Amino acid sequence: MERTPISTPGAPRAIGPYSQGIASTGGRLIFCSGQIALDPGSGEMVGAGDVRVQTRRVLDNLSAVLAAAGASFDHVVKTTIYLADLADFGHVNEIYGGYFQKAPPARATIQVAGLPKGALVEIDAIAVVPNGTR
Repeated sequence: MERTPISTPGAPRAIGPYSQGIASTGGRLIFCSGQIALDPGSGEMVGAGDVRVQTRRVLDNLSAVLAAAGASFDHVVKTTIYLADLADFGHVNEIYGGYFQKAPPARATIQVAGLPKGALVEIDAIAVVPNGTR
């Protein structure tokens, strides 16, 4: 299996020993690491205390990683949302739905004890790029 790291300045640099994403099987499968609300330019957290602002930044970061791999939200087949507080579920859904308007992917949402840098939300994704699209 071929593994190609995905890296883009349009999303924050990894804050640990991981890649922003990995393309495998000739680029057909794209595994995007979880994104939090870090500004890609400054590396600083945005939207302190505002899960809507953080969700937009997270999805914009995820979009940049997908684009660097030749994919888009239309190619995403599975996401996982990690929330610091499940009470934010409705607010996150409101923003998330604007990014996945047609045939939303399968999804799991989990409340966690904490997220890196005090983030309120983190989202990862798996995408499938059809042959000939990359």
